[in-house]
Amino acid sequence: MKFEDILKQFTRAVESGDGSALSLLFTEDGVYHDTFYGENQGRDTIKAMLEDRFHGDAMKFLWDMHSPVCDGRTGYACWNFSYTSTQPGHEDQRVVMEGVSCFEMEGELIRRYTEKLDSGMALIQLEFAPERLAKLFRRWNKGLEDKPALQRHFKG
Repeated sequence: MKFEDILKQFTRAVESGDGSALSLLFTEDGVYHDTFYGENQGRDTIKAMLEDRFHGDAMKFLWDMHSPVCDGRTGYACWNFSYTSTQPGHEDQRVVMEGVSCFEMEGELIRRYTEKLDSGMALIQLEFAPERLAKLFRRWNKGLEDKPALQRHFKG
């Protein structure tokens, strides 16, 4: 299967909330690392993340992947993503983001999915309170500080 076809199935599954279809794109122990929901490992966990968390907190998902490249082991794609929040206090607020995804492949299956985006933009669009933003940003910064590959950067 071509990488572009995997991306189409991936985005179609997310948009429709089909956790089974999304999870089957991953290896048995595959990882979907989401910026907001963290690391989800294994097909059952990925399925639950999409159906219970994504589609529990939002609706009307749109995800367009573009400019894909893949060498057979690692693939990247730029994207535009949007949804309408159903979270209490943020109902009906539309969130629009752009970012880049990295897919570590094992044959035609995804071994690990990660993404890079300006998460602050989504939180501002949801009008999160400054205290809540600060709490989230501190937690995400701690995650960076804990990465061994970044230690020399924090030490300068």
